[in-house]
Amino acid sequence: MSVRGYIPIEKEMIPEKFEIPLGNVNYIFGVDYNKSENIFTIDLFDSDNEPIVIGETLVLNERLWRDIIDDRIPSIDLVPMDESGKAKEITFHNFGVDVFLYMDDLPPNYNEPSLEVGK
Repeated sequence: MSVRGYIPIEKEMIPEKFEIPLGNVNYIFGVDYNKSENIFTIDLFDSDNEPIVIGETLVLNERLWRDIIDDRIPSIDLVPMDESGKAKEITFHNFGVDVFLYMDDLPPNYNEPSLEVGK
């Protein structure tokens, strides 16, 4: 069971484009997969479909748009991760199975529940 909210992405539907509210702002996400490079990318558009960031590569445990300073970028941290800690990279096989695009909005001192049985 996930402790964070995540953005549901159907990899079988890629390339896909959808509107999503983040905070008090609606955005449009474009999701694509580059088979030859084995990478997923996100295109970010404002609600008028004007591009903000195109081709942001999903990197395991790295916040999207971490190197971009732009007031139009969502204030919510979006991070592709595997909450179980098993994945070492994002692949077509583990994306949407173990790896999800999470809204990393837990408090900094939050202790995640242990994944071991009985703890």
